Amino acid sequence: MPFISQIERQSDYSRFSSSTPIVIDNGGSYFRIGWAGEDDPRVVFRNIVQRPRHKTTGETVTVVGDHNPALLRYFDCTRSGPRSAFDGNVVYQFEIMEYILDFGFDRLGADQSQIDHPVLINECPCNPNQSRCRMAELLFESYGVSSIAYGVDAAFSYKYNQKKGICASNGLAICSGFMSSHAIPFVNGEPVFEACCRTNVGGYHVTDYLKQLLSLKYPHHSTKLTWEKVEDLKMENCYIAPDYASEVKIFQKGDKEAEEKTRCWQLPWTPAPVEEQPSEEEIARKAERKERQGQRLREMAEAKRTSRINELENEIRGLDFLVKQLEHVPENDVPAFLRDTGYASKQEIESNLAKATQSLRKAKGEQVENEEKGDTSNAEKYNLLHVPDEMLTSEQLRDKKRQLFLKSTAEARQRAKQRKLEQELEREKQMKLEEAKRLENPELYLDLLRAKYQELSEKVEQRKRQKTNGNNTNGKQNGSGGVGRGERLNAAQRERMRLLASAAFDRGKGEDTFGRDDEDWQLYKLMSRDNNDDEDDNEADLARVSARLREIDPTFVPKSETGSPAEPPGFRPLTKEDFQILMGVERFRCPEVLFHPNLIGIEQAGLGEMAGISLRRLPSNDEALEERITKSIFLTGGSCQYPGMIERLETEIRMLRPCGSAINIVRAYDPILDAWRGASQYASDMQLFQQQTFSRDDYFEKGEDWLRGYKFRYTLT
Repeated sequence: MPFISQIERQSDYSRFSSSTPIVIDNGGSYFRIGWAGEDDPRVVFRNIVQRPRHKTTGETVTVVGDHNPALLRYFDCTRSGPRSAFDGNVVYQFEIMEYILDFGFDRLGADQSQIDHPVLINECPCNPNQSRCRMAELLFESYGVSSIAYGVDAAFSYKYNQKKGICASNGLAICSGFMSSHAIPFVNGEPVFEACCRTNVGGYHVTDYLKQLLSLKYPHHSTKLTWEKVEDLKMENCYIAPDYASEVKIFQKGDKEAEEKTRCWQLPWTPAPVEEQPSEEEIARKAERKERQGQRLREMAEAKRTSRINELENEIRGLDFLVKQLEHVPENDVPAFLRDTGYASKQEIESNLAKATQSLRKAKGEQVENEEKGDTSNAEKYNLLHVPDEMLTSEQLRDKKRQLFLKSTAEARQRAKQRKLEQELEREKQMKLEEAKRLENPELYLDLLRAKYQELSEKVEQRKRQKTNGNNTNGKQNGSGGVGRGERLNAAQRERMRLLASAAFDRGKGEDTFGRDDEDWQLYKLMSRDNNDDEDDNEADLARVSARLREIDPTFVPKSETGSPAEPPGFRPLTKEDFQILMGVERFRCPEVLFHPNLIGIEQAGLGEMAGISLRRLPSNDEALEERITKSIFLTGGSCQYPGMIERLETEIRMLRPCGSAINIVRAYDPILDAWRGASQYASDMQLFQQQTFSRDDYFEKGEDWLRGYKFRYTLT
């Protein structure tokens, strides 16, 4: 089976005899395997499996434990994420467990087809018999091991530290692992599993909670917050608060003490390049290049103008020639001559000649006089308007309609221009009058202007509320909860709608024939003209008054600026602070789930409460025994390494014990590896270890049911 791994394969497997046990610490986070009697395991890797496909060949490979990210970029990992064989702290996916054991034995240097060694493997307290039987079936039938022994990791760690003098024979082992935490009382060196207590909270939940909080706090850096990095941040920065409520109040105040307890993780950041000011030589060079480009554009424009003048001169000469020829053509031959030249009449040739002459003058930069021949040109341009329709052909009728449309449009444009000019003159006159009033009495003028601004702003606001909210003038809604179209219109608009609605029936005397004739549509033009004059005039007057107040009153602030939200900030370059992840309250809030699992929705007991439950579950109500046990409370497991764990746990247990009770809490020599070391030390005594094993012959003879009564003894005699 192909593996991807950075772990080297051991080469001294053949040096160990078949009677030397193999010790396995099958933890929820890490898998450790080695030889009995040694101080450290030979192979350690994460207890996960991933099976991606190669992007090119499609071959499936097995990735067990830690992997090389640079190598995995050639594989498709989207359909196969990391998987674990554990459900909580119990092995239930034995297909994945087989991959892990294959890899562990392979890295140890063994031939996977035959592992002729005794195996001591760790399991959780009170492990279900089904899981124990499936593990025995896998080891006996797939690997051919000679014998198996099952032990609890916390018990091995306790016995190992007992021999070092760290804890006594009577005590309480609190093991906080990856997926769960246990409290196991020890009496005379043996664990009392009938009194043990378990909570499904461990290091996994602390890491997951920290990852969620940081991802919500810094969503733009969520890709940087990988599981491995958050695990490192947890072990480096998290601690247990002596009093959770008091610690939260410190960060609520945000004083100097909170700043001192805040930790910062600086992400990789490259400062934006500083734009250097160009030198004088560079500025001169750019100016010279710009001048050359401008000169080239001017030359191109001059060449284009010269070409245009030549074209117009040639066109004028051709039209002059046609006019002169037309003078010598007989009257009867004029239509045929015009058809050959492509013109309809002599007037058209003369009109084109006048246009070309005018264009030539414009191209040469000469002043063009249009008003001299304005009347004649209009008469020639609209020559069909005064001719009766009976004297015109169908084509000429279409031309007459087009000329009528063009003339009315031009006249309307001229009237609009004249009206605009008159309005400007009137505005200038009004401004002069207002300036005279201001100079005459500035204070009175300012008060009147403010009053006018207030009146206009109220009108505009009322109109906007009627449009958006649909309220009527009395501020009440209609019975249906909505508002009609008529209630949102002002008086002038409602009157126009009434006239328009009644015009249809007045026109046809009860029959709706309005719109059949072209004259009827003049009513629409009349009624739709200046439809929103009042509203537009109010807004225009409000803008004019507001601008005037800005000029003469420095303290004036428009309502739109005071009531509107602040504009979003513009673009700014990213700084070093934008790539920092600050951990303040998260440092102690995440490990707090070990004492209060309800913070993440798990309604179970915390570590302090677990200790009290285990003491109450002891078979005898001997107060002296409980006193001896509380004098040796032992912490082990990866999640007991937080600073402040011993002090906080002592406070929690003291609240459950009588006043004055002796409480002594100690931590394991190595909370992570002591379980494997204890198992290795136990399995090194070959004679006594063989009494605790379940052999392959027993498995084939007695079957799996024999394991129901299997009980491992930790005190060697």
